Amino acid sequence: MPRHHRFYTLAACLLSQACVASPLQIDPRGDSLYQQAVPYLQQADSKFEAVTAITPETSEAEEQRSLGLAAEGGALLKPAVQLLEQAAALGHPVAQYRLGLIRVMLLAPSEVIEEKACPLFEQSLAQGFAPPAVVISTWCLAHAKTPLYQAQLQAVEAAMPGYEQYFPQPGVWLECKPGQPVGMALQWGSSRDYQAEVYRLLGDWNRAQRSAFYQKAVDLNDCAKARKRLRP
Repeated sequence: MPRHHRFYTLAACLLSQACVASPLQIDPRGDSLYQQAVPYLQQADSKFEAVTAITPETSEAEEQRSLGLAAEGGALLKPAVQLLEQAAALGHPVAQYRLGLIRVMLLAPSEVIEEKACPLFEQSLAQGFAPPAVVISTWCLAHAKTPLYQAQLQAVEAAMPGYEQYFPQPGVWLECKPGQPVGMALQWGSSRDYQAEVYRLLGDWNRAQRSAFYQKAVDLNDCAKARKRLRP
């Protein structure tokens, strides 16, 4: 598509608010498929969380134990991915996010992630689901640099209550929370944690209202990174 056509499409989208979250309407078939995937995801997560980081000091027995747990977790992901793919195809925003997150974990080259995971994150965020906003800021920079992304961040707050039942949700790294995940573990966050991340991201991208957004992140979950950036 020519560049000027993309510009007019984006402008029309922003003016009409058609590209940002609308009232939540999740396909019941998609939700049923997602709920069927959840037990597999939970079991896989428990395996991955038990995997320790392998270092030069790691014993051979511990390394083999961790490799075995990782393999068991990977096997549990196979039926989960099949269900998530079906749910994502029906437009389920949470399934789109979890499927995209699995692809980030499995697909190392950034260009492959951009092709296979970013479209899922973008579709999920467009429905007002907060968690993909965080990974988009790291892995999907082409979208993160657009005015549309900022408009979608602004729309998350109104959509958040409709997603409460789907939390907590995992992320690669939530910068407002202390510590970092170790090994293959993901970092889990509540709806408040993710809303704080969205405020932090809005502060990062919106220079004019930076302090106000950082303060909201601090007020919501004592976001350490936002508090640090508020210091004179």
